[in-house]
Formats: sequence, C-alpha cells, structure tokens
Amino acid sequence: MTAHPLRVAIFGPESTGKSQLAESLAAHFNEPWSAEYVREFWDRHSGIVTAADLETIARGQIVNEEEAVARGRRLVFCDTELLTNVLWADLLFPGKCSDWVREVAEVRSHDYAIYLLCLTDLPFQPDPQRSFPDEKDRAACMRLWRKTLEDRGLRYVEIAGDGEARFKRACAAVESILNGG
Repeated sequence: MTAHPLRVAIFGPESTGKSQLAESLAAHFNEPWSAEYVREFWDRHSGIVTAADLETIARGQIVNEEEAVARGRRLVFCDTELLTNVLWADLLFPGKCSDWVREVAEVRSHDYAIYLLCLTDLPFQPDPQRSFPDEKDRAACMRLWRKTLEDRGLRYVEIAGDGEARFKRACAAVESILNGG
C-alpha cells in the first residue's frame, strides 16, 4: 500500500468521455474521483465564465482533487487537472491565465502516476459548455493535448475505442501502475 494514493489524470479535449471514464474507474477500483470543477462553476453561474474567473476555477480544481486524495487508499481518479485549465484559458481567454496557475499546473503535472489521454474518436456530444464541435478543431485540440504531455515528458496511455474497449484499456493502464509498471 502506498503512503499516498496514486493520482490518475483523465486527460483530453472536450467530449472524449473523461467524466464517465473517471466515474467508471473509481467504481471499478472502489476509489474516489474528483470532479471537473469548471462544470460546477458553470452551473452555479448560469453558464457565465469570464477571464476574471480563471483563478477561482483553478483553486476549485485543486480543492476537488485534494479532497478526493484525502479519501483515497491506493488510487484517486482526477476528471481533468490544472494543465487542462491552462489549455482552456489559453484557447478561450488568450493571455489571461495567471503565472501562478501556470506554475502550479507545471509542478502538479508531475504528481500523476499516469495520464489517460482520451482520444477524440467518440462522437461529439453537444453541451452548452463545449466549444469545438467541428472535426478540424477537435483534431487540433487533440494535437495540443498530446503535445502538452509529450513536451513535459509525462507518462500517458492513449484511451480509444467505444465504451467497453475504452474502459478495458484504461483499466489495464491503471493495473500496470498498481503493479509497478
């Protein structure tokens, strides 16, 4: 048993099944998961998010994750993390992401045992919170998310396929880190 639970980041562009995967993995491994804070923020603020909210959203993401870590034994599944906050800040509010959020995102990115990079091979599910439904934009986002991991040398496994194939691939990646792989 580890002193602190291993953090598993569920990572990828919008509409790639991250939330469902985080919940399913948490149930399968009987461990906690942390929700994506920006969705809570969006709902509480009637869908209005501005550049002035970016730091509040980052702090909320950290709180959600740390609360889940406090409940974890072996693992905690993180439905997104701060690198994703930075990516979205740069896409939607260029130049508005604060230095402290960037710095904390960089440091925290190395706290994850593995990133599960969810690919854009699922059909896009419309949602008022989503911004890039067209295939060209989804492909560009996919390249950006993958490059973010590669530029930092972060360990990741690509998660693709339909529901069951996606879940099995994710489970295998998690089992691998539990077994020291």
